[in-house]
This record gives sequence, structure tokens and C-alpha cells, in this order.
Amino acid sequence: MRPRGELSRSALPLLFLPLLFLPAVVQSARQQWHLQRVPVVLPLQTDARPDPSFLSPAHLEVTSPCDPECHRAAPRPSYWDLRELLAFETLHSNGHLTETAVGIYGYDPRADTSPAYLVADAAAAPPPTKTPKAPVRRRRQIFGHDGRFSIAGRDHLLQYPFSVAVKLSTGCSGTLVGERHVLTAAHCVHDGKNYVKGAQKLRVGFLRPSQRDPSPSSSANSTNHAETALGSAYYSPPSNHKMRFQWIRAKRTHVPKGWVKGNANDIGMDYDYALLELKKPHKRRHMRLGVSPPAQRLPGRRVQFSGFDNDRRGQLVYRFCAAGEETADLLYQHCDAQPGASGSGVYARMWDRRRRRWERKVIGVFSGHQWVEQDGATKEFNVAVRLTPLKYAQICYWIRGNFVDCREG
Repeated sequence: MRPRGELSRSALPLLFLPLLFLPAVVQSARQQWHLQRVPVVLPLQTDARPDPSFLSPAHLEVTSPCDPECHRAAPRPSYWDLRELLAFETLHSNGHLTETAVGIYGYDPRADTSPAYLVADAAAAPPPTKTPKAPVRRRRQIFGHDGRFSIAGRDHLLQYPFSVAVKLSTGCSGTLVGERHVLTAAHCVHDGKNYVKGAQKLRVGFLRPSQRDPSPSSSANSTNHAETALGSAYYSPPSNHKMRFQWIRAKRTHVPKGWVKGNANDIGMDYDYALLELKKPHKRRHMRLGVSPPAQRLPGRRVQFSGFDNDRRGQLVYRFCAAGEETADLLYQHCDAQPGASGSGVYARMWDRRRRRWERKVIGVFSGHQWVEQDGATKEFNVAVRLTPLKYAQICYWIRGNFVDCREG
């Protein structure tokens, strides 16, 4: 019988951990956050809307008929299109709904891309790698061998970065991105047509010890640096501490109008993100936002995230994998996941020159599994919504309440 503190996946011998850690650090040392001036997304006018009905159950899986080639072929949205897509609804805890129009400043829609997406030497940059095709499976989110790790042990679960992962009462996951703010997927609260059951009384769950005991030991601080080594292989000593969820109600929920439309699958998952404002501060360290860099700039071209997969109830599950194809709004990969993990914050760890330290930043939101029927065959992806400069500006404003603190991402 496996000790309670071990990982569900076979823990690697501790002797090999230093060998796994060193190459990742050497490679990551060349990767830095590229700070840039981002546009301003400013609320202009807010109007009341009819109260939602909250009839539909939350769907933890999202399908879309649009694959990467389909997204690349889509016409570039105009300035006026973007204003409509970035307008947003706010659901209040009393059930009232408002809609806010926005203005966009400092953004040129004619530009091919943001400076953060430009490569210094395009000729020297390696061509984007295609995501290998997975075997044909339906409604599966595990590709080959299950590469997920269940994070066990109170010291690890309460330690950053794992402590930023939270669970939503609708069944999804989320990430702490402010003193009282949680970033998640829009489909966790809205099905594209209306708000789902439970959205009005939405709660956010934090894993905490079920009994009073001493605070985590300082030896757990190593977890703050270790997941660059494997992604990482965590070994937790056996522990008798049981964890439970402590819940905090959401005060407001912001959803972009790019997701709220006649059919949630009209343009795929491009705007599948939402921000929750809690009724009180959570008193935990949160993870800062960052503009999503191109995949080739990520350390090891790798993404990682933690969430509460439904097949491992009550457990926080961590995974990492290589980023695959990408569009301006989406990042495709084959990170193993199950329903319940959607809404998790996808993050990277790179060097911050201004602060002179390594820093993790949320660069996307895990949307879920996507399969597309093409010529009778099924192509499968796991998809994350990238935080583009405009999305970064919008979410940052929701958190900060002003644009001055959101000009650099």
C-alpha cells in the first residue's frame, strides 16, 4: 500500500532529482520575461440587463469545430470588433446583471502582432513544431502514459505555487491572481447563452488542513523553486494531515462578451476566461499575470498548471508538457488532464530583469479538451486561452480598478 504522502505516479528516486534539476535551470537561465507597453481597455458605460435564469448545468467540457488551421484562416478582428468582444458582463451575487462597453486605446489592429510576439532574429528562430497527433480517442484527455502528479502532503499543498490553485463550486478550477481575485474559464460559469446553475451563489474552495496543527515547516520552501526540474517530481513524506476545502463566496463575476453569444462555439475558445471577485481577501500569495510569449520563448517550450481533476477527487493535480501549435489567441498542447482541471491558470517561470529574480506568471487559462472531426477522423487537442496584450489589459483592469497599473505586461 502506497504511503499517504507519496505521489500517485511513481516517485523518482531522490538521488536523481539534482540531475533532473540542473538542465532545466541552465536552459531557463536564457529565458526572460519580455516587458512591453500594453494597450488600455477602459470601461465606458454600464447598463443593467435582465437577470439571468441560471437553468443550465455547468459543462466541464467544451467542444469546437474550429482547429488551429481554422483559427489562422479567420479574418483579423477590426477595432470595432474588438470593442464588442472585450465588452463584458458582470454578474453580481444578488443575481443582478450589468453589461459594460469598453474603449481601446494605444492599440493598432493593423499591426501583425504585439512586440512581445516578435522574435529578435526570425531567421535564427526555430520553426514552430507541430503537436504530434494523438491516437484516435473520444472524450479522453490523457495522451499515452498518464503524466499527471497528485500533489500530496500539507507542506507542498500550502506552499506557493500550488497554494494559488482553487476549486470552484461549479466543478472547475481557478487561480489566485489578486488579493481577492480568481481567474478561471468562462464556461465554468456561463454556457455561451446563459449563466449556469450555481453561478449566482458561486463559491471558491481553498484546501486547508482539517485539524489545527503547526504551520508548514521551512523545509518546504524548496517547493518554491523545484518544479523547473521535471516539471517537477515532488516527493512528499508520509503525512496524516487530511485536507478539506474552505469556501469563500464570489461577489462579482466578469465575463467578456466574446464568450457571451448565441452559441459558445461560434469562434471556438478564444474568449473562454472569466474573473471572480471574492467577498473577502483570501490572505494567500497570488500569482501575477503576464502577457503570453510565443511558445518558442518558454523555458523548454513547456507549459504547466495545477487543478482539481474529477478523476482524483479532493486532490490537487500538477502536470507539464511541451507547447504545441499556437494561434494569436490559443495554445494547443497535450498536457494530460480530465474535466475539473479546466479554468486552471497556465503559467511559466522566467527571469524578471526588473525585479532581478525568477518569477512565475499566469500566461493563459486552460480551457479544456477539443476534438475536431475532419474527413471522418478525429483530431484531439488540449487548449489554453492565451493572455494577449488586450486580454491582459482587460483582466488587469478588473483586478486593479485602474489602467495606470496595467500598462506593462
